Amino acid sequence: MVEPRAGIVAERAPPEVVLSALPDPVLLLDGDDSLSWVNPAAEQFLGLGLAALSGAALASVVNADSPLMAMVAQVRALGAGLAEHGISLAGPRIGARNVDIRVAQIHEAPGQLVVTLQPRSIAEVMDRQWVHRGAARSVVGIARLLAHEVKNPLSGIRGAAQLLEQTASEADRELARLIQDETDRICALVDNMDQFADDGAVQARPVNLHEVLGHVRRLASGGFGRDVRFTERYDPSLPPAAGDRSALVQIFLNLVKNAAEVVPSAGGEILLATAYRQGVWVHVPGTRERTSLPLEVTIADNGPGVPEEIRSHLFEPFVTTKPDGSGLGLALVAKLVRDHGGVVEFDCEPPGTRFRVRLPVYAGAIDEDAADG
Repeated sequence: MVEPRAGIVAERAPPEVVLSALPDPVLLLDGDDSLSWVNPAAEQFLGLGLAALSGAALASVVNADSPLMAMVAQVRALGAGLAEHGISLAGPRIGARNVDIRVAQIHEAPGQLVVTLQPRSIAEVMDRQWVHRGAARSVVGIARLLAHEVKNPLSGIRGAAQLLEQTASEADRELARLIQDETDRICALVDNMDQFADDGAVQARPVNLHEVLGHVRRLASGGFGRDVRFTERYDPSLPPAAGDRSALVQIFLNLVKNAAEVVPSAGGEILLATAYRQGVWVHVPGTRERTSLPLEVTIADNGPGVPEEIRSHLFEPFVTTKPDGSGLGLALVAKLVRDHGGVVEFDCEPPGTRFRVRLPVYAGAIDEDAADG
């Protein structure tokens, strides 16, 4: 046994202090499944403070048909702890989150249970997006090859179609114009893939995310999203993000455009929301670095959701559910978010899909006149 050094008095921290310091949510349940105490991480996870949560029924903060409710009932019935991994936990204020859940009895306090939650999505998304980085790089190589091997012959094809159009009949002129339009489309696709060039991290400036989202909403409302009802739910105290304004506009415009294309033609809704999630840290794969990503931007829709078969590949190039889609929009979103040192994740919560972009806070001195937004 290791003994304290002479002159040092070892003081044991109270249990509630230890639990309050844990980064994972911890909930204490009374015998009637009401919350008697939660740690700060649980307050943040559930979106309510301790005062509001104390005495609240567990079924009021998570859905009544949640797997957590079934686990609590099973622990009470069997008298033994349970652990489940990769559970989708949903509630009125938390959306749907992928977590590991552990429920255990407190034998010294009969009837009381302790619930620990471990969010899994951030680590999984980081790993998946670093895999996608290699896929994006391969797209760059393909784009450069296509630029040399395809675009030059396409220029000749287009020129020939223009010459044929001048002397062709009306029916043949329509075909000639079709050839020109399709060659232009292919050239545009090659040019779009060049956006995946791995230029590294962006030059970070302070960016007002609410100004960016407001600009995106105005663009959408005046065009592709004119029939969609937008709801904005912003954290008024959100600090500026570290990033490039034009790239952030492109990220959120792509996500909003995708949402607008899948919502119902009548009653389509898109939610734009921001939140500050203190204590969200991620490890950068392959290094010992940890990155803080407290800024969360959510874009949610009431569409049909993402088909199960493509969910694990959604951010990869050329993956799309649209008959005329290129499959590069979300791959570009993942690339640009990664360039900002952030992560993008999604979950499907019928009806609809919820994308979350997590970004770092700008840590430098802020010049109000020079700040973007």
